[in-house]
Amino acid sequence: MTWSNSNAVPVTAANGETNTNKIFKIFVGYDSREDIAYEVCRHSILKRSTIPVEITPIIQSDMRKKGLYWRERGQTESTEFSFSRFLTPYLADYDGWAMFVDCDFLYLADIKELTDLIDDKYAIMCVHHDYTPKETTKMDGAVQTVYPRKNWSSMVLYNCGHPKNKMLTPEVVNTQTGAFLHRFQWLEDEEIGSVPFVWNFLEGHNRVVENDPTTFPKAVHYTRGGPWFEAWKNCDFADLWLNEMHEYTKEAKKKIEN
Repeated sequence: MTWSNSNAVPVTAANGETNTNKIFKIFVGYDSREDIAYEVCRHSILKRSTIPVEITPIIQSDMRKKGLYWRERGQTESTEFSFSRFLTPYLADYDGWAMFVDCDFLYLADIKELTDLIDDKYAIMCVHHDYTPKETTKMDGAVQTVYPRKNWSSMVLYNCGHPKNKMLTPEVVNTQTGAFLHRFQWLEDEEIGSVPFVWNFLEGHNRVVENDPTTFPKAVHYTRGGPWFEAWKNCDFADLWLNEMHEYTKEAKKKIEN
């Protein structure tokens, strides 16, 4: 199911060009174990967005039914969207800019602030994390893997019409290695733009500096596991996620009753 809002404000990129009729497409990685995480992530984006957005979950079972995804799940894949995420440019018809984000995010700021950073000279833009997790497991006991550019692919702005991204076909996504995909090896380093870490603020790793508002998260990423898992119910920023979850469930209940 695709969700959208009706806030018809133009999207303006960093180069000054305004896409007056463009809806910003957002694809969220969906995992059946984390349905509530997806719902809260979606709610947090729609609630704060002042630009028109369209949110679509990337559900592996749907991708398989459509013949877009057929690779077997590997032992190191901690989520159902470990590789299907790279279908984003294809799902966006290789047109305009779109975003992929993991479901375990909570947005605390207007997504327009992120789209304002878009620069067409890049093929993708993301947070360039230097992250080596200390934990050996995450979420509900999944193995915590360590690799170069870890978490770079967890929130990516894709310039879907960029010639290099057109090579991300279903065939490539289903056959290429994890290293090729998660390290963006189809691109040169200078084609990977950077956005501030606060747009992919890693809970348990990144830190808020007192009296420095530039370090406060605009999007919290519960990459180790969020409060929807018993083992992580007391993680940093759990209260913010729980407040958003209560608001979402209250609104969802109202819709059912009406």
